[in-house]
Amino acid sequence: MAVQIIREPEALNQALDALREGGRTIAFVPTMGALHAGHIALIAEARTRADHVVASIFVNPTQFGPDEDLAAYPRREAADAAMLEQECCAILWAPDAATMYPDGLAASVHVPGLGEDLDGAARPGHFDGVATIVARLFDQVRPDFALFGEKDYQQLLVIRRMVRDLGLAVEIIGVPTQRDADGLALSSRNAYLSEEERLAARTLPRALGEAVQAIESGAPVEEALERARARLADAGFDSVDYVALRDAKTLAPLAILDRPARILAAARIGRTRLIDNLPINPPATS
Repeated sequence: MAVQIIREPEALNQALDALREGGRTIAFVPTMGALHAGHIALIAEARTRADHVVASIFVNPTQFGPDEDLAAYPRREAADAAMLEQECCAILWAPDAATMYPDGLAASVHVPGLGEDLDGAARPGHFDGVATIVARLFDQVRPDFALFGEKDYQQLLVIRRMVRDLGLAVEIIGVPTQRDADGLALSSRNAYLSEEERLAARTLPRALGEAVQAIESGAPVEEALERARARLADAGFDSVDYVALRDAKTLAPLAILDRPARILAAARIGRTRLIDNLPINPPATS
């Protein structure tokens, strides 16, 4: 069955009503396009959660900073639609900016705390843009489930908090990070990497993995994190925004590993900013 590509809200409502007949459920995967195996993993998980899968493609201008890659962000709707059709996605919601932000849509959604540190500090206003567009998409699609990748771990927590605080009737499901054979987390922005940069970029997941092993083995947290930062610099990364140990639920900074946590990192190589994270847990007590 061909994927329906829909661009107008009225047509979307009609198509969604048809999908919901008989009490059937909808799982939703919002994307900015340039789909890869990471997105397909979200679609595959979505199929296990609901009767129908809806995806969206919208390159959201409000989550890009003034010096970021909005104009250059890869756009390839025809290829993306073919991938979604192969995965039995029922609808591709592909609105334009005027549909998503009529008259500029001055109101925005701000999630304090979770969205202000780490990527929120490195990219001011980014998570306001994310929360605003996701809330808008949820209002349009009205899904039973929505799926997001754990690669963007801070984003996942921001969206979960927004849904909880606004009382939205959608279950947020995180899907583990998908990786290439060399360990690099899949990302649309990986296409920007030169061959040389791609080789150096493999150091990011490796440095985080080494930090996880060191901390779980009892090494001082800051010592392990500093070693990871040095590894990235030595590998050719131009700058490191952060390498940090944070509470897995609240993103509160941790000086010792005494609860489930994440090591999160963001670093720049060439014109590409890469993010990654790994789970880390304290030793089990008998």
